[in-house]
Amino acid sequence: EEFVYREEELVLRAASWGDGPASTLSRFDQTLLAGWSNRMERGLFRYQMGPMPTRLLPGPMRLVAQLNAQRGTQRRAPQAIHSLRQPFNPHNFNFTRIRPEEVLFCLRRAGDGRHAVPDPLLVAINVSPLEQGHVLLLPEPARGLPQALTAAALHGALEAVLLSTHPGFCVGFNGLGGYASVNHLHLHGLYLPRPLLVESVPAQPLCPPHRLSLLRDVPAPAFLFYAAGPAELESLAPDVCRAAEHLAEAGLACNVFATRGDPPAGPGARRGLRVLLWARRPSFGAKASAAFNVALCELAGYLPLPSETLYREITEA
Repeated sequence: EEFVYREEELVLRAASWGDGPASTLSRFDQTLLAGWSNRMERGLFRYQMGPMPTRLLPGPMRLVAQLNAQRGTQRRAPQAIHSLRQPFNPHNFNFTRIRPEEVLFCLRRAGDGRHAVPDPLLVAINVSPLEQGHVLLLPEPARGLPQALTAAALHGALEAVLLSTHPGFCVGFNGLGGYASVNHLHLHGLYLPRPLLVESVPAQPLCPPHRLSLLRDVPAPAFLFYAAGPAELESLAPDVCRAAEHLAEAGLACNVFATRGDPPAGPGARRGLRVLLWARRPSFGAKASAAFNVALCELAGYLPLPSETLYREITEA
């Protein structure tokens, strides 16, 4: 089933957190969440998910902690990653092996003859979800691409953010050595329960003509790319991917997080799209499912925690 959208459906203005986000869901949100709930009722996930304990940790970083013990014990064992350039291995688990009913729809933008359109994305449930509506965005799984970000895949994922009118819908990418669990090209899409500091904190300009800034006063310093409108995504996505490739050439892993947010100068003007890129020392081997691993969500300030003790005792420090 295809979900075909037009450029006019890409909106910068989402519902505000105070308005009750569920009251003004877009066609994209309604289709995704209805399909996701249907798959939950049919038992296609590894565990049932209801409302989860969530709290804001005291401190200036405004970290959001959430208890998700089932994911820590019942998710599929992550693959061992040994290299930033590790090739795709068809003998390991990959997304050509998911059940057809796990796919919600194929996301495709209708062409208008004026602009290049991103490649279609399969939108499938993440069977070990972090939150309600947690999906995988899969660019042409049959091609067997390794987990290295491409401009076409990122462009489509960024447009997905602008198809949602929920203020918490975001997309992200964990690179090889950045706690990616599967070496097959994919991004994550999910609905966060609360706003994060990375959406609003001012940034230090680095290369203003190229929309590049540096975020310092956040849980983990990040490079910030910013798009004021949908028309800028076609050039922004390659910029982010070139930066990620530059990091890989330097022996560094990366994580990416995209959300609606304020301009780099901070709150006050109209919101656009913030894309954060983190550089990090790579972590090789298989990540422990029950441990506290710092991937894209944790770097952004959203902490899914695998044990009640950790959830109860964790502090910002």
